[in-house]
Amino acid sequence: MRLRHVKNAFEIIENNRDIAIENPEEYKGRWRESFNKPQDSSLSVEVGCGKGKFLSTMSEENKNDLFIGLEMMSSVICRAITKVKEKEITNCLLLNKDCEHILDYFKEGEVDRIYINFPDPWPKLRHEKRRLTSPRFLEKYKTILKEDGILRFKTDNLDLYNYSLEIILPLLKDDKRFGEVEYASDTIMTEFESKFKEMGNPIYFIEGSFK
Repeated sequence: MRLRHVKNAFEIIENNRDIAIENPEEYKGRWRESFNKPQDSSLSVEVGCGKGKFLSTMSEENKNDLFIGLEMMSSVICRAITKVKEKEITNCLLLNKDCEHILDYFKEGEVDRIYINFPDPWPKLRHEKRRLTSPRFLEKYKTILKEDGILRFKTDNLDLYNYSLEIILPLLKDDKRFGEVEYASDTIMTEFESKFKEMGNPIYFIEGSFK
């Protein structure tokens, strides 16, 4: 789905630096402390948070926890910023950053959950390393996740799902779950997911903890 350019995207980002964190490296290892959350609160990261529907809703429903979204496209993350600001959400932060450098932002074992929702499938073989479920990214997720931390991936792209199954499943503990998503009435969905579901497209997921 094509996303329209937002002319004042950079202005929105600059005017909301309380939400759009400019230098996340400064908070590495102390996100909870810096944003007034107890050390036993949950820290969740969404890689590629898009317009922020999933992340903002999760934040609203889990006010004692901290949620951080990474999105490298300024025209997209500015919409997430606006959404968080309008809802007056105080436990959601946004990084206009590339997941490539996620190890610079989070300490080893700092994160409780990582969500990867409907990433670009990068279907050409020569672009495999760009897939957010490729081995080089999975190694980064494993590093920043706590022991027994959860990785959850969703896609409507069957080829990406099958690729990810082959790569991810051998890395997960025996209680892993995967297959087609079965929706409950209270399932929190992304913008893309809602549209795909309305179209009747099957949605696939993988969830588990690294060994």
